[in-house]
Amino acid sequence: MNNGTIPEAKVALVGPVPEDRRTVVANDKGFFEFHDLKPGVPYRVTVSADGFASWTSPAIILKPDQYEILTGAKLRIEEARTTITVQYSTEEIATEQVKVEEQQRVFGIIPSFYTVYDPNPVPLTTKLKFRLALKTASDPVTAVGIVMLSAMNQAADTPNYSQGWGGFGQRVGSAAADGFANIMIGGAILPSLLHQDPRYYYQGTGTQKSRAIHALSSPFVCKGDNGAWQPNYSSIGGDLASAALSNAYYPSSNRGAGLTFENVLISTGERMVSALVKEFVLRKLTPTAREPK
Repeated sequence: MNNGTIPEAKVALVGPVPEDRRTVVANDKGFFEFHDLKPGVPYRVTVSADGFASWTSPAIILKPDQYEILTGAKLRIEEARTTITVQYSTEEIATEQVKVEEQQRVFGIIPSFYTVYDPNPVPLTTKLKFRLALKTASDPVTAVGIVMLSAMNQAADTPNYSQGWGGFGQRVGSAAADGFANIMIGGAILPSLLHQDPRYYYQGTGTQKSRAIHALSSPFVCKGDNGAWQPNYSSIGGDLASAALSNAYYPSSNRGAGLTFENVLISTGERMVSALVKEFVLRKLTPTAREPK
């Protein structure tokens, strides 16, 4: 240590035959010696001590009546090798995946939180399902979309609210209620109760036909928390529930079972078109999208 001596270091003398091997212990000053060595025989000296890496000398060959003062014997502190095993829980992995998904924005602006590009995602916990739903529902871009949809509905005079700012405000309110109910029921409440994954699983490989079938079937088939494909009761139930709830605040002329099922069909059609766009278009426009392995 900084050119200091190492008391009680073990010193081994090794020759070409086992009989030449000898071992001594250095004294408090680091001194040691060997006697009666054979001339012309190559010896090596190995010095070792606890906590230090061993040091071995070059070959030493003595002549008759010669003695050798060994220099350069320096021991280095032994490098410690530690193995650390890091274990992550399924919830921790799912949380990290959701963090990535929460950064997914088309053109860096439009949220695409419900698209899974990871080829082997783990199931979402109930907490994460609600987190994704609230993140989507409260996103500023979602609010802008509600206002734009309300403006189009104002121009189309649907639902049958009055024209003017009052009617526009009612359309904004109903569109916001529709969207919030659909996101929370179909994206969090039912998936939690039914143990289903509300996200779209990007396929990205295979034939164009297989990818199209995968996308078009997504409103009707989803991944369960057990990893198996199953009927998408969450998506269908969310559309039905949000359409039924709209009867509570739509004008009387826009209520009824017929209009409810009409709205469900419209929502389902929109999901199918949205899935096709996600499968074939949006990945290239989403900077943080992951390629399937």
